[in-house]
Amino acid sequence: MAEQLHHQNTEFIKKQFPITLVCDRVNSPANIGSLFRIADSFGIKQIYFCGEDITVISKRMQRTARATEKNMVYHQVDDSSIAIAQLKSEGYTILALEITDTSIPTSEYVLNPKEKIALVIGEENSGVSDQILELSKQHLHINMFGKNSSMNVATATAIALYEITSQYANHLITK
Repeated sequence: MAEQLHHQNTEFIKKQFPITLVCDRVNSPANIGSLFRIADSFGIKQIYFCGEDITVISKRMQRTARATEKNMVYHQVDDSSIAIAQLKSEGYTILALEITDTSIPTSEYVLNPKEKIALVIGEENSGVSDQILELSKQHLHINMFGKNSSMNVATATAIALYEITSQYANHLITK
Protein backbone atom coordinates (compact mmCIF):
# COMPACT_ATOMS: atom_id res chain seq x y z
CA MET A 1 0.00 0.00 0.00
CA ALA A 2 1.30 3.47 -0.85
CA GLU A 3 2.17 5.87 1.95
CA GLN A 4 0.84 9.40 1.70
CA LEU A 5 3.69 11.89 1.93
CA HIS A 6 3.63 15.07 4.00
CA HIS A 7 5.74 18.23 4.32
CA GLN A 8 8.16 16.41 6.61
CA ASN A 9 8.87 13.46 4.29
CA THR A 10 8.83 14.93 0.77
CA GLU A 11 11.94 15.88 -1.10
CA PHE A 12 10.81 18.09 -3.94
CA ILE A 13 13.73 19.92 -5.51
CA LYS A 14 13.50 23.60 -4.58
CA LYS A 15 13.82 26.03 -7.49
CA GLN A 16 13.07 29.67 -8.02
CA PHE A 17 12.07 30.80 -11.49
CA PRO A 18 12.48 34.33 -12.89
CA ILE A 19 8.73 34.93 -12.77
CA THR A 20 6.92 37.79 -11.10
CA LEU A 21 3.17 37.63 -10.61
CA VAL A 22 1.38 40.98 -11.04
CA CYS A 23 -2.15 41.04 -9.62
CA ASP A 24 -4.14 43.81 -11.30
CA ARG A 25 -6.85 44.76 -8.77
CA VAL A 26 -7.24 41.22 -7.35
CA ASN A 27 -8.85 41.96 -4.00
CA SER A 28 -10.56 38.83 -2.66
CA PRO A 29 -8.79 37.61 0.50
CA ALA A 30 -9.43 33.98 -0.49
CA ASN A 31 -7.88 34.54 -3.94
CA ILE A 32 -4.94 36.45 -2.45
CA GLY A 33 -4.29 33.58 -0.03
CA SER A 34 -4.53 31.03 -2.82
CA LEU A 35 -2.15 33.09 -4.96
CA PHE A 36 0.45 33.07 -2.17
CA ARG A 37 0.22 29.27 -1.98
CA ILE A 38 0.35 28.86 -5.74
CA ALA A 39 3.29 31.27 -6.16
CA ASP A 40 5.22 29.48 -3.41
CA SER A 41 4.43 26.07 -4.94
CA PHE A 42 5.74 27.10 -8.35
CA GLY A 43 8.91 28.84 -7.11
CA ILE A 44 7.84 32.31 -8.21
CA LYS A 45 10.25 35.12 -7.38
CA GLN A 46 7.76 37.74 -6.16
CA ILE A 47 4.20 39.05 -6.28
CA TYR A 48 2.91 42.57 -6.89
CA PHE A 49 -0.57 43.32 -5.55
CA CYS A 50 -1.77 46.38 -7.45
CA GLY A 51 -4.79 48.58 -6.87
CA GLU A 52 -6.12 51.13 -4.47
CA ASP A 53 -7.66 49.94 -1.20
CA ILE A 54 -6.44 46.35 -1.48
CA THR A 55 -5.85 44.64 1.83
CA VAL A 56 -3.22 41.98 1.31
CA ILE A 57 -2.94 40.69 4.87
CA SER A 58 -6.20 39.62 6.51
CA LYS A 59 -7.36 36.71 8.65
CA ARG A 60 -9.18 35.12 5.68
CA MET A 61 -6.09 35.44 3.47
CA GLN A 62 -3.89 33.94 6.18
CA ARG A 63 -6.20 30.94 6.64
CA THR A 64 -6.06 30.25 2.91
CA ALA A 65 -2.34 31.00 2.46
CA ARG A 66 -1.33 28.62 5.27
CA ALA A 67 1.76 30.70 6.14
CA THR A 68 3.11 30.83 2.55
CA GLU A 69 2.87 34.64 2.68
CA LYS A 70 5.86 34.44 5.05
CA ASN A 71 7.94 32.73 2.32
CA MET A 72 7.04 35.04 -0.57
CA VAL A 73 8.44 38.45 -1.43
CA TYR A 74 5.49 40.69 -2.19
CA HIS A 75 4.89 44.37 -2.89
CA GLN A 76 1.80 46.50 -2.70
CA VAL A 77 1.41 49.26 -5.32
CA ASP A 78 -1.62 51.48 -5.99
CA ASP A 79 -1.20 51.55 -9.78
CA SER A 80 -0.50 48.45 -11.91
CA SER A 81 1.12 50.54 -14.66
CA ILE A 82 3.81 51.68 -12.18
CA ALA A 83 4.66 48.06 -11.37
CA ILE A 84 4.69 47.15 -15.08
CA ALA A 85 6.99 50.09 -15.93
CA GLN A 86 9.38 49.04 -13.14
CA LEU A 87 9.43 45.42 -14.32
CA LYS A 88 9.94 46.44 -17.96
CA SER A 89 12.91 48.58 -16.88
CA GLU A 90 14.33 45.45 -15.22
CA GLY A 91 14.06 43.49 -18.48
CA TYR A 92 10.88 41.54 -17.82
CA THR A 93 8.63 40.33 -20.62
CA ILE A 94 5.05 41.29 -19.75
CA LEU A 95 2.45 38.59 -20.39
CA ALA A 96 -1.24 39.09 -19.56
CA LEU A 97 -3.44 36.13 -18.69
CA GLU A 98 -6.61 37.30 -20.41
CA ILE A 99 -8.67 35.98 -23.28
CA THR A 100 -8.64 38.61 -26.04
CA ASP A 101 -8.96 38.66 -29.82
CA THR A 102 -5.15 38.37 -30.00
CA SER A 103 -4.51 35.92 -27.15
CA ILE A 104 -2.84 32.55 -27.66
CA PRO A 105 -3.13 29.44 -25.49
CA THR A 106 -0.61 29.35 -22.64
CA SER A 107 0.63 26.04 -24.02
CA GLU A 108 1.62 27.73 -27.30
CA TYR A 109 3.76 30.48 -25.79
CA VAL A 110 7.39 29.60 -26.50
CA LEU A 111 9.59 30.79 -23.69
CA ASN A 112 13.14 31.98 -24.17
CA PRO A 113 14.88 30.22 -21.23
CA LYS A 114 16.81 33.42 -20.41
CA GLU A 115 13.58 35.44 -20.34
CA LYS A 116 12.24 36.98 -17.15
CA ILE A 117 8.44 36.84 -17.12
CA ALA A 118 5.92 39.14 -15.44
CA LEU A 119 2.57 37.36 -15.58
CA VAL A 120 -0.31 39.79 -15.11
CA ILE A 121 -3.60 38.47 -13.82
CA GLY A 122 -6.78 40.44 -13.37
CA GLU A 123 -9.58 40.94 -10.92
CA GLU A 124 -12.16 38.16 -11.02
CA ASN A 125 -15.02 40.12 -12.62
CA SER A 126 -13.29 42.63 -14.89
CA GLY A 127 -10.02 40.88 -15.75
CA VAL A 128 -6.79 42.64 -16.69
CA SER A 129 -7.40 46.33 -17.39
CA ASP A 130 -7.23 47.62 -20.97
CA GLN A 131 -4.32 49.88 -20.00
CA ILE A 132 -2.26 46.90 -18.83
CA LEU A 133 -3.26 44.81 -21.85
CA GLU A 134 -1.78 47.58 -24.02
CA LEU A 135 1.51 47.36 -22.08
CA SER A 136 1.75 43.58 -22.49
CA LYS A 137 3.87 41.82 -25.09
CA GLN A 138 1.44 38.92 -25.41
CA HIS A 139 -1.98 37.92 -24.11
CA LEU A 140 -2.38 34.31 -23.03
CA HIS A 141 -5.49 32.28 -22.39
CA ILE A 142 -6.29 28.80 -21.17
CA ASN A 143 -8.11 26.58 -23.62
CA MET A 144 -11.47 25.62 -22.15
CA PHE A 145 -13.76 22.95 -23.52
CA GLY A 146 -16.99 23.40 -21.57
CA LYS A 147 -19.68 26.04 -21.91
CA ASN A 148 -18.03 28.48 -19.50
CA SER A 149 -15.47 30.96 -20.81
CA SER A 150 -13.80 31.87 -17.53
CA MET A 151 -12.52 30.33 -14.31
CA ASN A 152 -11.40 31.41 -10.87
CA VAL A 153 -8.34 33.70 -11.05
CA ALA A 154 -6.26 31.53 -8.71
CA THR A 155 -7.09 28.37 -10.65
CA ALA A 156 -6.24 30.03 -13.97
CA THR A 157 -2.98 31.36 -12.50
CA ALA A 158 -1.99 27.88 -11.36
CA ILE A 159 -2.59 26.44 -14.83
CA ALA A 160 -0.61 29.23 -16.54
CA LEU A 161 2.28 28.96 -14.06
CA TYR A 162 2.39 25.21 -14.60
CA GLU A 163 2.76 25.76 -18.35
CA ILE A 164 5.44 28.44 -17.94
CA THR A 165 7.50 26.75 -15.20
CA SER A 166 7.38 23.46 -17.12
CA GLN A 167 9.17 25.16 -19.99
CA TYR A 168 11.83 26.56 -17.64
CA ALA A 169 12.23 23.16 -15.92
CA ASN A 170 12.43 21.26 -19.23
CA HIS A 171 15.16 23.60 -20.42
CA LEU A 172 17.14 22.94 -17.22
CA ILE A 173 16.79 19.17 -17.70
CA THR A 174 17.87 19.21 -21.35
CA LYS A 175 20.75 21.57 -20.73
